Amino acid sequence: MTKQPYKEKERLRWQCRRGMLELDCLFERFLRELYDDQTAEIQKAFRQLLREADPHLFRWLVNEPQDTPERYRALLELIRT
Repeated sequence: MTKQPYKEKERLRWQCRRGMLELDCLFERFLRELYDDQTAEIQKAFRQLLREADPHLFRWLVNEPQDTPERYRALLELIRT
């Protein structure tokens, strides 16, 4: 559980703004409510996840969660809940 400096959190908040409202809501809520309490591994996975293309993210979160890459499974489960 690491606290991120303010500028880092603002950068992540900006990256949470996607081309799909559904993704915006899910990612911004995770960042606001859960991110700070996660392990460094989950936080790193979140930063990496934000580099993925929106169609992949939507598929993994909404349409076909069984297709989620192993490296993101724990994180996406947290985001979905």
